[in-house]
This record gives sequence, structure tokens and C-alpha cells, in this order.
Amino acid sequence: MQHNVLGKTAHLAPALVIYYGITLVSGLSDELTLVIQRVVGTTIILLAANAIAAAVTATGTIASKLAEGRPLQAYFQVVNILVYLVAAVLVLAELTDKNPIVLLSGIGAATAIFGLVFKDTILSFVASLQITWYDMVRVGDWIEVPSMGADGDVIQVDLLTVMVQNWDKTVTTVPTSQLTSGSFKNWRFMSGSGGRRIKRALYVDMGSIRFLSDEDIDRFAKYDLLTDYVDKKRKELAKYNADDVKTPDVISNVRRLTNVGTYRAYVEAYLKQDPKIHQTGFTIMVRQLAPTPQGLPLQIYAFTNDTNWTNYENIQSDIFDHMLAIAPEFGIEVFQAPSGEDVRMMGGAARRRRP
Repeated sequence: MQHNVLGKTAHLAPALVIYYGITLVSGLSDELTLVIQRVVGTTIILLAANAIAAAVTATGTIASKLAEGRPLQAYFQVVNILVYLVAAVLVLAELTDKNPIVLLSGIGAATAIFGLVFKDTILSFVASLQITWYDMVRVGDWIEVPSMGADGDVIQVDLLTVMVQNWDKTVTTVPTSQLTSGSFKNWRFMSGSGGRRIKRALYVDMGSIRFLSDEDIDRFAKYDLLTDYVDKKRKELAKYNADDVKTPDVISNVRRLTNVGTYRAYVEAYLKQDPKIHQTGFTIMVRQLAPTPQGLPLQIYAFTNDTNWTNYENIQSDIFDHMLAIAPEFGIEVFQAPSGEDVRMMGGAARRRRP
């Protein structure tokens, strides 16, 4: 009903009545009767092709729904192209009173020309085969195609194009062949895994990194998330310093805890007790990256157990809210570029120091 298959098929009835009933009309010459039959015969072929194409399209729509978003519609579009090609041959045969087989053999000689004319269609058809065979794209997938400016949900996969509704509600049309000849990112497999990665860093001002005093260690031992860590490190460092250190009065010879290392252990323990972070089967890690002019990057690498975009961003924000707020307790200063107010304050301090 959606593609009006029955309505298009019903159009054949009056054409057939005219085709076979014209011979019963008296007073018409044989030549005129033949012309009318050929014109009506051509019409019947076109109407039949239109009805068959509608049926094929309807079948493709049903098949795509049953296939859970797989882009099968492209195959049915190819069938429709073949239907119309056959119809064109039959129309020519009807109008010229030639055998369709003879016309088809003539078309075979023009294969090279057809290949040149329909080059893009052939490339897109092959690309559609690859996309479907390897299950690369489905309707509803979130894909990113940077070269085409596409970033959003796939709403339609056709023979020639893939339509992507971007997050700003605009629609980008991506040639099917572009997905196989270039690169793109599909987020479906992330959603299917049940985990979404957090990979973000804050930058520690390296001027704030220092060793911990005994008072600091005693204070951190009272933190529930650091109790086991501090106990383990105390025993480990006490054993090392007692057995391996010859001159403990030299500070470089003694192993000690640092505020940034303890802070890193705290954040990792915080992640491991967070119910919104995947605890099994996914990596949980807090690591230092190479120092930069902006400071020492302290990166969280973990996976949330909620892949919904809004919920994911909220979980990630909550984690970094806590990291930023607790950093001063460890004597950690987070880097940020000087603002205009900072520059004015530094300029005022410099002027006050002048004699």
C-alpha cells in the first residue's frame, strides 16, 4: 500500500482492454489497428515495468526492516534498473517490430559505452555490495566521515548515496563509493560493546610537584581510597631504605612518595569504586604522558558502562569535577594559560617592585 503496487497494477486493465478490444471495432483499417496496438502495447510494457518496480521497491522496504537496518535497498534498486532496461528493449522491439533477442545482441556490442556512461553507478553498486557483505554501515549507525563533513546518524542507504543526519539536524549526502575508497568511523561497535571510552587529561603545573612529608602521608592514610596504597608503599619504601640505602642523609638516595604519584593512585582508586565505570573486561588506567609546555598531562583511560552520549558526558564531567576539586588537597596545581587579569596582576606587582 505504501508504494501503491495495487494501484499501478490496476492501470494495466484498461490498456489490455484497448489492446485486445481494438480489433473488435468496425471501420478501422488494418494499418490503424496495428499502430494503435503498438502504441498501447508500448504503454502496457511501461505500465508493467512501473508496477513490477513498485513491487520490487516494496519488497526491498520489507526486507530492510526484517534485516534490522542492513542496507539491502541498494540491491532492489539494481533490480529496478534491470527491469527498466528490459522494458526499454521490449518497447524498442514493439515499436520496430523486431525480435528482442536481436536488439539485446546489439546492446551487447555497446557494453563499453554503457560501462563508461554508468561508471559511477557500477562503482556505487560494487561499494554497496562491500558495505552489505562486511556489514560496514546500517541505518541508525552513528558514523563520521571527516572528508565529507558528515557526523551523525545514517538515515538512508541507497545504491548511490548514504544520507547522514548530522547532530545539527542538517543532512549530508555521502557517495557510497566514498565509504569504501576512503576512511570513516562507525560508532555502532562501541555501542554494541556496552562501554564508551574516556580518554582525557588534565595538566599538572610541574612547579607544584614535590615529595610528601610524614604529616602528609599520615593525613592521606586516613583517606578510605588511599589507605591500602599508603600502607603498601610505607612497607615497600621502609624495606628499600633500610636495606639498600647506604647514606640516608642524602635526599636523592632515599625513596619517597610524591604528591603527584599519590594523587594518581587516588584517582585510579576513585575510578575503580565508581559504579558507572566498567570494572571487568575494560582497561582502567591513570597515566602520565610526556611533559609539555602546558605541564605534566595526567590522563584517565577508562570506559563508562553507559554509551548514551548525554549520560557519558555527565559521567565524564563528574569525574573531572572531582579531580579538579580534590587536586589542591595534594598540593597539585592545575595549569591554565594566564588570563588578562593574571597579566594585569603580574604587571602591577612588577611596578611595585621598582625602586
